[in-house]
Amino acid sequence: MTGYTMLRNGGVGNGGQPWVLRWSSRIRLTWLSFTLFIILVFFPLIAHYYLTTIDDADDAGKRIFGPRTGNELCEVKHVQDLCRIRESVSEELLQLEAKRQELNSEIAKLNLKIEACKKSIENAKQDLLQLKNVISQTEHSYKELMAQNQPKLSLPIRLLPDKDDVTFPLPKSNRNCRLHNCFDYSRCPLTSGFPVYVYNSDDYPFGSSLDPLIKQAFEATVRTNVYVTENANIACVYIILVGEMQEPVMPKPTELEQQLHSLPYWRTDGHNHLIINLSRKSETQNFIYNISTGRAMIAQSTFYDVQYRPGFDIVVSPLVHAMSEPNFLEIPPQVPVKRKYLFSFQGEKIESLRSSLQEVRSFEEEIEGNAPADYDDRIITTLKAVQDSKLDFVLVEFTCKNQPKTSLPTEWALCGERDDRLELLKQSTFALIITPGDTHLVISAGCAMRLFEALEVGAIPVVLGEQVQLPYNDVIRWNEAALIIPKPRITEVHFLLRSISDNDLLAMRRQGRFLWETYFSTSDNVFSTVLAIIRTRIQIPAAPIREETAVEIPHRSGKAAGTDPNMADNGDLDLGPVETEPPYASPKYLRNFTLTAMDIYRNWNSAPGPFHLFPYTPFDPVLPSEAKFLGSGTGFRPIGGGAGGSGKEFQAALGGNVPREQFTVVMLTYEREEVLMNSLERLNGLPYLNKVVVVWNSPKLPSEDLLWPDIGVPIMDECFSAVTRGMAGSLASLQKAGCSVPHGLLQRVPTGAVDSRTSSKPRSRISVWVVRTEKNSLNNRFLPWDEIETEAILSIDDDAHLRHDEIMFGFRVWREARDRIVGFPGRYHAWDIPHQSWLYNSNYSCELSMVLTGAAFFHKYYAYLYSYVMPQAIRDMVDEYINCEDIAMNFLVSHLTRKPPIKVTSRWTFRCPGCPQALSHDDSHFHERHKCINFFVKVYGYMPLLYTQFRVDSVLFKTRLPHDKTKCFKFI
Repeated sequence: MTGYTMLRNGGVGNGGQPWVLRWSSRIRLTWLSFTLFIILVFFPLIAHYYLTTIDDADDAGKRIFGPRTGNELCEVKHVQDLCRIRESVSEELLQLEAKRQELNSEIAKLNLKIEACKKSIENAKQDLLQLKNVISQTEHSYKELMAQNQPKLSLPIRLLPDKDDVTFPLPKSNRNCRLHNCFDYSRCPLTSGFPVYVYNSDDYPFGSSLDPLIKQAFEATVRTNVYVTENANIACVYIILVGEMQEPVMPKPTELEQQLHSLPYWRTDGHNHLIINLSRKSETQNFIYNISTGRAMIAQSTFYDVQYRPGFDIVVSPLVHAMSEPNFLEIPPQVPVKRKYLFSFQGEKIESLRSSLQEVRSFEEEIEGNAPADYDDRIITTLKAVQDSKLDFVLVEFTCKNQPKTSLPTEWALCGERDDRLELLKQSTFALIITPGDTHLVISAGCAMRLFEALEVGAIPVVLGEQVQLPYNDVIRWNEAALIIPKPRITEVHFLLRSISDNDLLAMRRQGRFLWETYFSTSDNVFSTVLAIIRTRIQIPAAPIREETAVEIPHRSGKAAGTDPNMADNGDLDLGPVETEPPYASPKYLRNFTLTAMDIYRNWNSAPGPFHLFPYTPFDPVLPSEAKFLGSGTGFRPIGGGAGGSGKEFQAALGGNVPREQFTVVMLTYEREEVLMNSLERLNGLPYLNKVVVVWNSPKLPSEDLLWPDIGVPIMDECFSAVTRGMAGSLASLQKAGCSVPHGLLQRVPTGAVDSRTSSKPRSRISVWVVRTEKNSLNNRFLPWDEIETEAILSIDDDAHLRHDEIMFGFRVWREARDRIVGFPGRYHAWDIPHQSWLYNSNYSCELSMVLTGAAFFHKYYAYLYSYVMPQAIRDMVDEYINCEDIAMNFLVSHLTRKPPIKVTSRWTFRCPGCPQALSHDDSHFHERHKCINFFVKVYGYMPLLYTQFRVDSVLFKTRLPHDKTKCFKFI
């Protein structure tokens, strides 16, 4: 209505036209706004309705907004082509992805197969190596069995003496007695063991006249000798002691002769008897000279040429230290080489030669030929001229200040007391010994006493008179320890003595010291040497040296030994066979009957000692011609035929002249069970290990619940062990024990005779042998236990930490130097100039002189020498300080070989990390070792240790050779 009114008014007046225009514009804006409102509101609603309801129609063709098929969308031709290409590419990609996944799965399967093949190859290699070892062992056993069965060898028929000895031939004269016509060999078979029967002197009247000290010393020696028997019926030699006799109660020669002939086993002529006349003084009488001794051998210090029968009688040394051991602290050192006096002599000649010859004629039936010239006057003149010239300090006295000792005619009597003579000899480089002017007196107690005293204090004997028969002269090379000069050369003696070099002087002094300690110093040495000479002459093997019986401590075993990755991780190194070869003992070097005549000059220092360990030194090279004598299992490689030359297989092949060998670990421990168990476990899988001997050094036994590790060393069954160790008896005893015996085996199974049918498959055993000791002593480390069946011994502390490759490398090096100590921790000695004494030093150095036996290889031979031969004073000091046993072993080996030890690898310490501290960490440890070195030097008389900068490192041990070079080793 408002608009109408306005229209009407406008149409009347002048202003109606603008009003209409304004109204029409206002109507259009309103309409436009309303239209836009309708469109914006209703059109989305309608669109939403259609979008939600139109696609529900049944007819798919009536869909307006629904999805269309590919063909409907690709109505244009090029769009369709593109769609087809896309679809084909998609299909190809899907196919390629499927093939890729399939190939990946096949590659994974092939990789698994490759790894399995590699493992199979490694297992096959190990199996092949084991088969080779088994085949090699079987071949060795077969060859040994064939060698021992072809020809069949049995012990010789025992020689039996005739009860009455009526068929024994008589010599023309007792002076012509030799072994072939005055000794009954039928009483001494090779297999008899050399039984010796010793008469009790107290059962006979002359026994009360013997020197009490000599008789007491002799009886003590007889009680401990291995050859002495109480059964006179089986004895080879009969021994009677007749001297030294005391002057006031000495029986008459006729009485003594009757008493000797009345001995129960004298058998009319005394064959196989030995009459011993020991002298403790220089004036001992030769009362046997006027006694008929028949075919009995005589051992004394004084002989006339008509009385001495070479090769039959024995010249013995005086028995000065009858009941006492020599005091090594009183013996002067062997250095410096040259002493105050170049030579010295003190003596007085009681009777001239001519008067002595007349006295000798009263004893002899007749002396043929002219008397020899008396050189004593010329000797006196020459020696005085040397003394007056003062070119050298010499001391010669031909008149005693005090009353001279009683002596034989033409013999130079001793002057003064024994202590005074020794003090002079300690200051003398050479000691002159002038033999008696009577050449028919081949040796006298006075000369023997001078020789004894000179050797005792290190004065080199110079014997004037080549006709002299020195003690044990048929078995000792005296030219190595003394100078024997004919009397006509007296004018050249001074020049000769000055021309000898210091090295030769020291060598002679050292050899003289050895002879004195071994054959002169004690009653036991004298008696044992006399028996050894007789036994060697009649070619009877020596009794084997005793071994310490290993008393086992019962213990439980079976604990599976773990594997220390630091010990067992050797990369691809093949260190040797493990659990493929049973424990193999080294050949037993018992005396070979075929070599008994060759041992006189083939032992350590020329002369046969109280016993022998080997038919020759254990370090002699094995010659092919000798290989058959070395016992079971000792193989050798022929020079020709392509054998030897292990290059590519250096790690796997043991090599050497004795390619089949094992070693024994000896481990000393004291109440450290956890440390010990760890050390034993580290030995698990160690190649060439024979067994482990644990020396339990504590009086307290191990814990009963302690489970010992089984380190995997195999062993054959009891039958195999009994046969290989030589403990088997006859075939009947083997069969009784349940052992199968091959057909055609010998009636007596020899040592090492092994057949495949006498043994079963190797089985695991308790390879750790725990030994109980009598007392806590570090010397127990070196006792020759009978359970040690190998020559090679690895002495190791219970806290030593060595890898398998280090142990194997040390074993290989030792096999190249069997006479030396080969080990790991090196030490050296040094001279303390301010204090003038020796020091022990453990600082790192390129030079060494000792290898500690806490981790070292050495030969079992040295265990015997350390325990039975080395001076007891050294072992006593080891027990006193509970220290220094390793230094003592180094002294011993260097003294015998004159060679330094060998250190392997560059490592210096080998203690396991985290182990409890040992005795060596004590503050007093080094002070005690300083004292030990200086004491050992006094005992030996010089410093035997030698410096060396030689060290062996593993280079070839880890050498790799390319495959194209292996053809060079096809004969390995």
